[in-house]
This record gives sequence, C-alpha cells and structure tokens, in this order.
Amino acid sequence: MKKVTVIGKFITGALAADGQSIKTRIITNELEKALGAEQVQRLDTYGWKKAPLKLFLRTFSAVRNSANVVFMTDAGGIKVFPWLLLLANPFGKCALHYVVVGGWLIGYLQKHRFIAGCLKRFQWIFVETETMQAGMEALGFQNVYRMPNFKELPLLSEADLVRCAEPYKFCTFSRVMEEKGIAEAVNAVAEVNRRYGRTVCKLDIYGQTDPAQTEWFDRLRNRFSPEIRYCGTVPYGQSTDVVKEYHALLFPTKFYTEGIPGTVIDAYAAGVPVVASRWESFDDVIVHEKTGIGYPFDQPEALTQILTELIADPARIYNMKKNCLREAEKYTPEKGLTILLSRLA
Repeated sequence: MKKVTVIGKFITGALAADGQSIKTRIITNELEKALGAEQVQRLDTYGWKKAPLKLFLRTFSAVRNSANVVFMTDAGGIKVFPWLLLLANPFGKCALHYVVVGGWLIGYLQKHRFIAGCLKRFQWIFVETETMQAGMEALGFQNVYRMPNFKELPLLSEADLVRCAEPYKFCTFSRVMEEKGIAEAVNAVAEVNRRYGRTVCKLDIYGQTDPAQTEWFDRLRNRFSPEIRYCGTVPYGQSTDVVKEYHALLFPTKFYTEGIPGTVIDAYAAGVPVVASRWESFDDVIVHEKTGIGYPFDQPEALTQILTELIADPARIYNMKKNCLREAEKYTPEKGLTILLSRLA
C-alpha cells in the first residue's frame, strides 16, 4: 500500500515548460523527499487518450493500492478523471485530493455541474489564491483549502541585492507564447527608447518557446531592435542568479485566470519587483507599489507608460526589492507542502 499516488502530467523535454507539468513534478518531488520515494507512486496522464483503457486500469489499481490520491489535471483531464476516481473508490477507502494549477477551474465548473458535483465529493481541493477559494465557496464547495504555488529556489540575501543603472535591464521569464504578453513587452521597451531618443532600457526574454507558436515567435524576433534579445532557457534552480541582475521582471499576461505564476516566485526569490497586467488574482500575489506594479488588464499602452516612469524614477523599483525577498518566504516548499501533508490520510 502506497501512502500517496500522484496522478498528473510528468512530461519532460520540449513540452515540459507549462505550469501544469512543472507544478506536478515539483509537488511529487517534494512528497518523495518528505515521505520517502518508496511511499509515492507516479501515474502519468500525458497522452492518455492514445491508450485510455490502460490508464483507466492503472487508475483503478492506484486507488485500490494507495491511502491517498493527489490528482492534478488541466482542462482536458478534468472531463474524465473526477468521475473515474470516484468510480474506482466506491467505498471511500482512498482519500481523494485535487491540486488545482492556475485559476481557470471556476469558469469551467460554472458550465459543467456534473464535474462540480464529483469534485464536491473529494476530501480536499487545493487552490492557489484567496480569490479562487472565495469563488469555489460561492459555488457551494466546502472542501476547498488554499495552498500557494511554491518552488525550491535559493533566496537572495539583502546584501546581494542589485541596484541597476541606465540602460535599465528588464526581462520576461515565462513560457514564450503570445498569451504571456511577450510582444507587449517587446513593444513597450522599444517605444520607451524611442521616446527618450536613446537606449535607456533593454529587454531579455527567457523561456521555452511554445512548440505551437514557433512561427509567431520567429516573426516577432525578426523585428527585434538591438536592445531586445532572446536568451533561451535557464536550468531549474538557477533562476535566482539570472533574474537578480534585472531592474524588474515584466509579466504582461493575457491569461486573466492565472493563479500564482511561477515567474513571480522566481522574481521574488531574486529580489526583483514585477510589473504585470492585473489578472484576476493579481492582488493575492503582488502588493502594488510594494512588491510590484500593476496596470489595467489588456491595456498594453499602460505598460509603456509605467516603464517610462520607472526610467525617470529608478529608486521606485529599488525600494521594493527587500519587500520581494520577504514575500518570497511565502512560496517555499516548507510552507506549501506542510499544508498538503497535514491533510493526507
């Protein structure tokens, strides 16, 4: 009998940079450290549609042979696995837990009452933000608990905080795709330099390019000015050393239902404030003018104005850096995993 089976996407390689698979691997690795690898079983759902019967049988086996199942899925798996897990657990001997990635679930459940009914029968549902917890409770859920996203990262010390100078360096540090607002960051930096008539700021773009958007990114790169670079990917765990050199991290996301983006945790660990569009849970993650600066969602021209102001008043950013380090302490594995471990059967 295993203490816990984690069901989710464990993909690696070119497709491994999405938040779903990253969080699945992080949580499983931390559970193995805490409970021992022999007590944790992995069940990979990636590509399950190619062999559904095999995965269904493995799911039934996991439920029968585990005290707990920790289930993590995206919008594809949510259609099947909640009812499948309940079907495999008719007597409730296995405790079922759902760890939600991002903030998309509420909108889905508003349209799919059957799946909502299934999830209400789970022992616990773990969501990332207070906004999402309140939204789930408004739908009648009484089994929702908040568990912030977390990463195992070295935290910068205050003595190592970097004070930047002109030309001020900004970066993006997320999956490289249109919906993450990469083009908006590029346009804003180019426009600020145009307004000043010289190179007062630069932009470095980090992250894995979404395989479905390589042509889009190639077109974008063809119009990069010299102060804008694509810098590739950074090995996990090394983000602090890279991001600490930047004036601010830009996150002009177009995903309104972001939860706690991993890129914000990377920035906080490096003592770097975040300039971001105000997605739904923004106020749960970024304290305006203390750990970052927000601007109206889907108004990219506001990003240009903020960057213009930050160039004129660089101390505005530097004064936030210590706050970011303190905020980073909320997103460590010790804080996040304690919540999950305390609720395992």
